[in-house]
Amino acid sequence: MADKTQSDSDAARIKRGTLAVKIKRKQPFVLESFLSHADGGRTIANYRKNEAIFRQGDSADAVFYIMDGECKVTVVSEKGKEAVVALHEKGDFFGEGCLTGQPRRIATVTATTESEIMRLDKATMVRALHDQPKFSELFMSHLLARNVRVEADLVDQLFNSSEKRLARLLLLMANFGKEGRPEPVIAKVSQETLAEMIGTTRSRVSFFMNKFRKLGFIDYNGGLEVHSSLLNMVLHETPGITKDSERRMIGG
Repeated sequence: MADKTQSDSDAARIKRGTLAVKIKRKQPFVLESFLSHADGGRTIANYRKNEAIFRQGDSADAVFYIMDGECKVTVVSEKGKEAVVALHEKGDFFGEGCLTGQPRRIATVTATTESEIMRLDKATMVRALHDQPKFSELFMSHLLARNVRVEADLVDQLFNSSEKRLARLLLLMANFGKEGRPEPVIAKVSQETLAEMIGTTRSRVSFFMNKFRKLGFIDYNGGLEVHSSLLNMVLHETPGITKDSERRMIGG
């Protein structure tokens, strides 16, 4: 009876708003904190600019996470031709091919700035994906975004002019079309690298970059500043594509 009376009293106090009720708030999942406390199988290393994290043909036995810095992914053909196929930045994973049974690396990943990178061996990564649903969900989102980006890159390469491919690449590097605010000033990247990524010559890239600057789409002020007007140019030159669909094509 006493318990019932106490329960009725608490109910009345809650109704009046005089009883403090402690609500356990759900803690947000912090990726870097989780990775830092993973049980074994992980190492953190610092890389100098132009230092390789792994090379094409190396054993594929780990996944990597960029804690700070930027990297580029390059592939070399049997005839020795090299092409840049992707750029990675802080917060990106790479090397996940090992999780699908890939025995050797199919590309080389090189730091383009001083970088801090965490290496998670395959067994540790598989265990984390099985045991930690929040981490698994986040990693799946990463893979899906990467897949959409690859599809958009393929469409871009097949159907767009080299000028538009360059404009789209610059917008991607400045985070236009992604969640959050764009970062219009991007790290310095060579015209050779830009040319390799869009499949054209350095001279063509130089021509387009000068054109973009004269039109006010970009500026050089110690870094490369990309203006939103470049996005309008890309949209204007894409008949039949709405702004929302083009933004998805740009940012994945």
